[in-house]
Amino acid sequence: MAVLTMGVRWIALRLAPIFLAIALSGNAAIAADPAKSHPVHALKITVLVTNLAGDPREGDGEWGYSALVEVDGHKILYDTGASADMVLRNAKALKIDLSEVEEVVLSHNHPDHVGGLMALRRELAKINPRAMSRVHVGAGIFEPRLSDSGDDKADKNGLRLIKAEYLATGGVFVTHDKPTELFPGMWLTGPVPRPNPEKNWQPGFSLPTAQGRVEDNVPEDSALVFDTDQGMVILTGCAHAGIVNITEYARSIVGARPMAVVGGLHLYAASDQVLAWTGAKLKSYGMQSLLAGHCTGIEATYRLRELTGLTRKTAVVSAVGSSFTLGQGIDPRKLAQ
Repeated sequence: MAVLTMGVRWIALRLAPIFLAIALSGNAAIAADPAKSHPVHALKITVLVTNLAGDPREGDGEWGYSALVEVDGHKILYDTGASADMVLRNAKALKIDLSEVEEVVLSHNHPDHVGGLMALRRELAKINPRAMSRVHVGAGIFEPRLSDSGDDKADKNGLRLIKAEYLATGGVFVTHDKPTELFPGMWLTGPVPRPNPEKNWQPGFSLPTAQGRVEDNVPEDSALVFDTDQGMVILTGCAHAGIVNITEYARSIVGARPMAVVGGLHLYAASDQVLAWTGAKLKSYGMQSLLAGHCTGIEATYRLRELTGLTRKTAVVSAVGSSFTLGQGIDPRKLAQ
């Protein structure tokens, strides 16, 4: 009996860390194993759609976002803009060939981030049948979104409305409910925990649940995180989860290190108090570069530059064609020089 008791105790001790990991898995990120990390060596993020045009005759601006990611030989499109053909037209103007891009990441369901998906899939499939054929999304992205105004019950989920149409082309959606390493050193966060009270979303929409309608806080909002030997790089479409929440989650995935942030931060309507808090947080995390576009807001970008101690070269209002390159920094194009 004593031997049996000792054996049971030994098994319990051996399994305790596993049970603890299971218990925590719903609330914690899956951190990269330092012994198995795959640091990114080459990275370039080129903005294809944002609110401002960068150079004359080299792309147009619109309220939306899209960026081409080139990472260690892989190409990924992050978001697809609002208009059906804006990504296609701007890529052509910038002399960028998207026909070999097979992987797409959609940060969330809003029309200004998914509007170009069908046109891209149909047009580029004429050249490469696999172009834009695999779309990575955060869990919950296909839930219906309802307007809170009047009797309007129509679904406002931009991606849900075109899901069947996209699947009919032979494309597939891959849903992620936790951090996933899509390519070596490139992580998709999946839905981001929100311990900080950042309310970076537009009010007026709700999600139907078994308990009734609740506010739509864009729960699927997902960012890309790049683990590099020069720090981490975060790419976000609107940061509806909050850029501080996203940063803290990214640090739990790849470790705490200096960082660059690219994309929309949804701070255009933020108060001075919110901007001051956000800037102080980002500064404390060692933000070294900021290419802020779309819904960040021009004034908010300038305030973040001041609050984080960055400069005109390291904190820039993003324009179509602007880019961030690992080891080289930001190319702002003409408008933001």
